[in-house]
Amino acid sequence: MDAVSDPMIPEVVVMSSAQVGKTLLLKAMIGYHIDQDPAPILLVQPTVDMAKTFSKDRLAPMVRDTPALRGKVKDPRSRDSGNTVLQKQFPGGHITLAGANAPAGLASRPIRIVLMDEVDRFPASAGSEGDPVSLAKKRTATFWNRKIVLVSTPTLKGISRIETAYEQSDQRRYYVPCPHCEHFHVLEWARISYPEGKPEQAAIACPECGVLIENSHKPRMLKLGEWRATAEFKGVAGFHLSELYSPWRTFGDVATDYERAKDDPQQLKTWINTSLGETYAEKGEAPEWQRLVDKREDYPLGSVPADVLFLTAGVDVQKDRLEMEIVGWCAGKRSYSVDYQVIMGDTEKPDPWDELREIITGGQWEHASGILLPLRYTAIDSGYRTTLVYDFCRSVGMSKAAPIKGMDGQHMVISQPRPIDRKKDGKKAWRGLKLYTVGSSVIKSEIYSWLGLNKGEDGSAPPGYMHFPQYEDRHFKELTSEQVQIRMVKGVPRQVWVTTPGVRNEPLDCRAYARAAAAIVGMDRYRERDWEALAKQFGPVKKAKGKPEKAPEATKEPEKQEDTPQPKPEPKKPPRKRRSSYLDGSRLEGYL
Repeated sequence: MDAVSDPMIPEVVVMSSAQVGKTLLLKAMIGYHIDQDPAPILLVQPTVDMAKTFSKDRLAPMVRDTPALRGKVKDPRSRDSGNTVLQKQFPGGHITLAGANAPAGLASRPIRIVLMDEVDRFPASAGSEGDPVSLAKKRTATFWNRKIVLVSTPTLKGISRIETAYEQSDQRRYYVPCPHCEHFHVLEWARISYPEGKPEQAAIACPECGVLIENSHKPRMLKLGEWRATAEFKGVAGFHLSELYSPWRTFGDVATDYERAKDDPQQLKTWINTSLGETYAEKGEAPEWQRLVDKREDYPLGSVPADVLFLTAGVDVQKDRLEMEIVGWCAGKRSYSVDYQVIMGDTEKPDPWDELREIITGGQWEHASGILLPLRYTAIDSGYRTTLVYDFCRSVGMSKAAPIKGMDGQHMVISQPRPIDRKKDGKKAWRGLKLYTVGSSVIKSEIYSWLGLNKGEDGSAPPGYMHFPQYEDRHFKELTSEQVQIRMVKGVPRQVWVTTPGVRNEPLDCRAYARAAAAIVGMDRYRERDWEALAKQFGPVKKAKGKPEKAPEATKEPEKQEDTPQPKPEPKKPPRKRRSSYLDGSRLEGYL
């Protein structure tokens, strides 16, 4: 608060964990300028919808319940009140709420106070206007006493806006005194320790005397702490704060959250961002393919191991073929590559699509329990042959397959589906075909982190572990054919996955699409009881066939029975055979 009210500091940056008071800071600034120092204010949220939510849930209650503000902002129920959801007027100024995805809200008017919330979730460009942060800052050019405030929980290292802004600031950290030796230090996760299996007993070691500091000492430490700059001041005051400082969270709470998240890359990423207030470094380096070859297993291609609970498929569309991987999913998001099929044929013609339809609607794979398991869901890339993919998904139905489209800038595995079909009046048909947007970078980073896992000493596979049959070397070279690079897109650093020259990447894409299909059916929301419920559909695993024991000789003449016709048992439908012999390398000519 001292920094945002200091006229010598034109810009303030706050990079922190979640729920440590960032929004309260913005509300306090708005209230101060309405009551004490009227000025035109612009508050920017990542989207217009989020701006409306902030106005209704945060700003309106503050104005309503604060006596000093209630009389200065007109009643929203009066006619021509100047008080709308995205615009509120008061004597001497106004506050405008805008979304970073809408360029109209960021232009056309001078602004003295610019507040930007969750800037790491801003789009790369506000429509076609460019970087929304730069657009908002330009609104303050005519004010000598301008104030610009950026706050956010960080996201990915190398592309985080808030991290870049913080590194350009004086990088202030909050130093607290050790209750044992009075040495001032920063609370850091690296010094947290706790007994094995008991994260609730977490404490933090003093870097000077080494004595453990219990959570009960935190209130006094916070009261006596002070902000210290760790870099030269160049007009920007930067602040960093982690959840370890939160008065509402104990060291044990933070450690418990870590224990729950450490084995899942996506949960660990969220924990690092929202608990430590730090950027997450994506593991974009490709694992060594030879190491993956050495980890192959001996289960037959086309068979479903005992611990697989459902199957999904990912389909990559090329000009002369469809490539498809069938993946079996187990508890803890472990997976088996059950089958890999290459359907050759011109994809502008119906033949390969007809065969794909047969696989999706009628294909079955034999589970170790003896059950024939169908595909639960299939995700098909619509980046190529888009219209044909849409038509195919309509023909098999959204209950079995969906078109997907990759997007590098999306920070979630799968988005809410977007309607494709329209009714006669031009409105979107919500019961028609829907397109899912896939976070390509998120999924590929997750896959690479899973590929890097190893089994325990007892042979147990950790959560996320990926099992493969005896695929040839080429499969693993193509599975690890991409790496992450940071490139500038419209003036903003973006994380881009780049394919190794001369190496194809269809196995990686197919696995990513099968992972997206698992997200569509809700796997990311499964709890332990959900996996247990899925396992109940399978009986005991059938025993391996062996030589039957010799029947004992009869001791007496069996009674004669009438020759009555017996009904013949219905033949068991055999599991579907593979289209191509993938294991022995006999992909058809023209592929490589």
